[in-house]
Amino acid sequence: MKLLQKILFAAVLTATAVATGTTAFAGPGRFMEMKTVVKPPIGYKQFCRDNAWACPKERYDPLVVRLDEARWQELIAINADVNRRIRPMSDEDLFGKAEHWTYPADGYGDCEEYVLEKQRVLMKAGWPKSALLITVAKDTSNAGHAVLTVRTDHGDMILDNQVEAVLPWYSTPYRYIKRQSATSPVEWTGIADTRVTTVSSVTR
Repeated sequence: MKLLQKILFAAVLTATAVATGTTAFAGPGRFMEMKTVVKPPIGYKQFCRDNAWACPKERYDPLVVRLDEARWQELIAINADVNRRIRPMSDEDLFGKAEHWTYPADGYGDCEEYVLEKQRVLMKAGWPKSALLITVAKDTSNAGHAVLTVRTDHGDMILDNQVEAVLPWYSTPYRYIKRQSATSPVEWTGIADTRVTTVSSVTR
């Protein structure tokens, strides 16, 4: 497992060199291109009403994490641990409603619960809040999906419950729509994702 993690880390370093122009590159940059301010998801608004302490109306300087091998191993370990601890179950089955954001209830949850828990665990481990951003996308079935974007000096990395590996955002099969602002937890920003992916159509 550690050998695989080292290989993945080397691949991230190589991808970063490519994306920053050290070699020829015609694809997307290592960081998502952010657009204008947009409305937060309805589920996030509900989450903040229920957990006001987790959504302070504060502003901070955006940070990126220096992704050395130790940090990379920690990121992979926390992502894998949360994915193991939470068993997938829909909001309809858990709460009797189509959409409900919260921390995992009794070890069950859907994609938002995975994301919220990963964000909480990483913050407890000392990762800066401004680098841990809840992100909304369309998955390969064109359904709504949430992942955690981790902003690092090697680019935006994605923590996901559908794909076990931690990948650069442009290596994932999703169409990214919007995410938390890096300067305030209660503000959201649209994402200009023009990549050709397996998602055939997106309703914005």
